[in-house]
Amino acid sequence: MDLSVWAATQPEKAALVGPTGEQMSYAELEATSNRIAHLFLSLGLSRGDHIAIVSENRLDLFPILWAAQRTGLFYTPVNWHLTADEAAYVVDNCGATVLLVSAARADLAAALPPVPHRLSFGGPLLSYDALESLVASLPSTPVDDQTEGSPMLYSSGTTGRPKGVLPAMPEAPFGTGLRFDHLMQDSFGFDSSTVYLSPGPLYHAAPLGWSLGAIRAGGTTVFTDRFDPELVLRLIERHRVTHPQFVPTMFVRMLKLPDDVRGRQDLTSLRLVIHAAAPCPVDVKRSMIAWVGPILMEFYSGSEGNCFFMIDSTSWLAHPGSVGRPVMGGVHVCDEAGQELPPGEIGQLWFDGMPPFEYYADPAKTQAAYDARGWSTLGDLGHVDNDGFLYLSDRRTDLILSGGVNIYPREIEDCLILHPAVADVAAVGLPDDEFGQRVHAVVTPADSVTPGPALEEELLAHLSGRVARFKLPRSFSFEEVPRLPSGKVLRRVLLDRHHRVDESLSQ
Repeated sequence: MDLSVWAATQPEKAALVGPTGEQMSYAELEATSNRIAHLFLSLGLSRGDHIAIVSENRLDLFPILWAAQRTGLFYTPVNWHLTADEAAYVVDNCGATVLLVSAARADLAAALPPVPHRLSFGGPLLSYDALESLVASLPSTPVDDQTEGSPMLYSSGTTGRPKGVLPAMPEAPFGTGLRFDHLMQDSFGFDSSTVYLSPGPLYHAAPLGWSLGAIRAGGTTVFTDRFDPELVLRLIERHRVTHPQFVPTMFVRMLKLPDDVRGRQDLTSLRLVIHAAAPCPVDVKRSMIAWVGPILMEFYSGSEGNCFFMIDSTSWLAHPGSVGRPVMGGVHVCDEAGQELPPGEIGQLWFDGMPPFEYYADPAKTQAAYDARGWSTLGDLGHVDNDGFLYLSDRRTDLILSGGVNIYPREIEDCLILHPAVADVAAVGLPDDEFGQRVHAVVTPADSVTPGPALEEELLAHLSGRVARFKLPRSFSFEEVPRLPSGKVLRRVLLDRHHRVDESLSQ
């Protein structure tokens, strides 16, 4: 699991294949990451210090990540889709000593707060030193006393300010690997023959961790700079991808491709199709299994690292809708008073048996994530069945409370997403004088579909009989559903937008 060992045994093998087909060999990744590691030490960084990185998906991002990983640093990839104010908050909050910004992110660079060292890569930036010039004459051999570092990631910020998740810094020499690296190899079959495909943004936990983990196993990581369903299928054939990773919205877009397009590419190299990040609608997953075979592997976890569930296709077909049983830690389903609920009853999910985490520089949020028993929560709701399989309902913050009844947006979204007139959908709760909240459906119509009252009636007819009457949307809007590149709905954006509309109509 030591990058230096792989670079010595397979120096010319592609460790990475980038968005335009450019490649970086193991030898190149080893040499460049070592030079950057020497730079970090020369800047006075030591184990446990922080760096922040603002960059799109690009090849020269990876030597920076590996340099931090091999020198015991915390590294925070910043979501460059954030506003300037939000990105500045993350850089400031994580306490970075070094800030590295891609030249392509000049739109954010000037707005970011001052830190002791500001470096650009991939081109010049005003008031930033060029990384490439600083490392050109530095050694390409490893620094002394290499030790494992760790990403310090921030939550997606779908409902408020992003929260920095500070894990326990591993006390291990570089090459030991992180706990998740071992899980990838032991449970997901990653080895030196693996070709992993990531179409997601590298500032998110799964694309980042799995991309690095594939290299730890001696395989090749192929990554894109955006998700395009046809491109993904072409890449699977071109690079003989064995382990692609998706989120459910990507499945939907691939399934909606014409049959002749889906059947055009050779997908026989696939060994395992990995998915996570959001619950997958049952009909969507059934359709994917029918297409590619029973090779889907789903997992449920969080940046906090306080749980890990997984389920293969065979188990899922016997327990449709489940995200599996825990392979790390344990789960408890509790009511509002903290009492455990029996199988089948929905409550808040709490986890035990995993290393503790904290929200960086935010003791109040950290305290709120734990109960008196030391169990921690991600704020999700769900239930377990009699066999111990977990089923997710929604996040507590997404729950719609209408007339004293809990309504889970996911039920409505799952029913609508495969309707041929729907390209994307999100359900939110808007204020209602009579019921407290009402269900509002935000629908992105499919191409060539005309939005309006007729489409509303068609969608309501589709929902009738599939969800209870009290769960039917009482209003619709036809617009783009705002999502992060990870696939998560930005519900706070929708709520802010529609609260303003409601207020203007009431004036």
